[in-house]
Amino acid sequence: MYLPLIFLLLQTCIFHSRLPLKTAMAKVQQRTRVPSGSDTVVLESNGHHKDDKVANGASTPKPGQWGRAWEVNLFTGVGVLILLTTTPLMVLYFYIACDKYQCALSTPVLELYRGQATLYDLWMKAPAMTAKAWKIGAIWLTWQIFLAVGLPDIFHKIIPSYTGGICKGARTPAGLVNEYNINGLQAWALTHIIFFANAFYFHWFSPTIIFDNFGGLLWVANAVGYTVSIFAFVKAFHFPTCAEDRKFSNNVFYDFLMGIEFNPRIGKWFDFKLFFNGRPGIVAWTLINLSAAFKQYELYGYVTNSMILVNVLQAMYVVDYFWNEHWYLHTIDICHDHFGWYLGWGDCVWLPWMYTLQGQYLVYNPTDLTTVHCLAMWTLGLGGYLLFRSVNGQKDYFRRTDGNGLIWGKKPEYLQCSYISSDGKQHQSKLLLSGWWGVARHFNYTADLMGCTAYCMSCGFNHLYPYFYLVFMMILLTHRCFRDEERCRAKYGQQWDKYESLVPYRYIPGVF
Repeated sequence: MYLPLIFLLLQTCIFHSRLPLKTAMAKVQQRTRVPSGSDTVVLESNGHHKDDKVANGASTPKPGQWGRAWEVNLFTGVGVLILLTTTPLMVLYFYIACDKYQCALSTPVLELYRGQATLYDLWMKAPAMTAKAWKIGAIWLTWQIFLAVGLPDIFHKIIPSYTGGICKGARTPAGLVNEYNINGLQAWALTHIIFFANAFYFHWFSPTIIFDNFGGLLWVANAVGYTVSIFAFVKAFHFPTCAEDRKFSNNVFYDFLMGIEFNPRIGKWFDFKLFFNGRPGIVAWTLINLSAAFKQYELYGYVTNSMILVNVLQAMYVVDYFWNEHWYLHTIDICHDHFGWYLGWGDCVWLPWMYTLQGQYLVYNPTDLTTVHCLAMWTLGLGGYLLFRSVNGQKDYFRRTDGNGLIWGKKPEYLQCSYISSDGKQHQSKLLLSGWWGVARHFNYTADLMGCTAYCMSCGFNHLYPYFYLVFMMILLTHRCFRDEERCRAKYGQQWDKYESLVPYRYIPGVF
């Protein structure tokens, strides 16, 4: 029961630990990025923008001295190996616990402890590799690649206020600004339309096809995740998309885990980070939940209100992601992280299997919520989503208007900063101090955790299984919080310290 928490804490230590940078290494393959979303700003009392820029002196961070580590210590190196070898087994353990033990996480461990089973017995409960799963996986991946690269977006032409088509991303460490084909909403909609059409009209397959083959698909997803990660690793050495946007450490396993290339691409439009971050995993998220709901109906003759609630709440998040896909080009995943196993395998395996724990759980443990419980979770989940959208919407509006619009009816305050990309050019950033971003530095994470809590509590309180997602997200977001602030401190120097003094809390004012 406590083993997953140990893995998560280990993961946090690995991604957060680093040693000081070598000056010689800092001159090669340097990296920087436009802030992902915590950009802020301060107005003088006379109403003019305060032009507090990082001076070209001791307080100015050198180009490339932020982002993932250049050097890793022995503990981190050992931890990376443990993470690479044990995390896939952890996902498999969760699947076995749910499929064979009614989602009781502690039962397999207790059987081993009491001598009622061996590791071999547990391994024999693993799902079988099937030809059908490989066929489904191949069709799915091919279809998503076609939708991402081969189909121009038309939704932005017919849907008012939706932004799609060719959009520019954030500035890369080498000073480049890449273009992206934003068509995720279109891909999500077409995929779901075809799924329902096939399932209910053409009857080529059952709507439970995903859940029925979920075990076999786990092997396929692992194969794809490792293949993509290895390919990206080799590509970084032999044919990088942009050699100046690479970053190496003194540990080959760390480089494999965290990635070397910043924006690996094949051709002009197939961007590894954008594709695997949003597709195929997030498109599949809602289909997995729907397949679980259909399976519940097949087994029990009805769908519980808890299953409906989980489907609706998580679908809101997924659709929001694709509606605002252009905005996500400026988040930490796209404009900060390099592409390695962490994103390649994580988006192929961890996201589809570990983010859908609630739907899986409710198939084996149908839960009927009381009206009060159901309404409370709906209120919490919807409130978290609306807050999440409001917080991120303010940041996006601030960026689009370059700080000239109104937030909460007032001209926004911000802190003007500068940073230097590896091509030696200086760029400007504004750190927002108004609206939600003046309340806390990561209030969007607070809203995110409200939604996560609603997902988990919609499953009742009989098992810990569905609550692992909440524990994981708390650790993940807290780690991202510290990682992003460490990057910003290295990037902006003393100006970031000043920003933290102006917005002292991270999540909840007066608490954290």
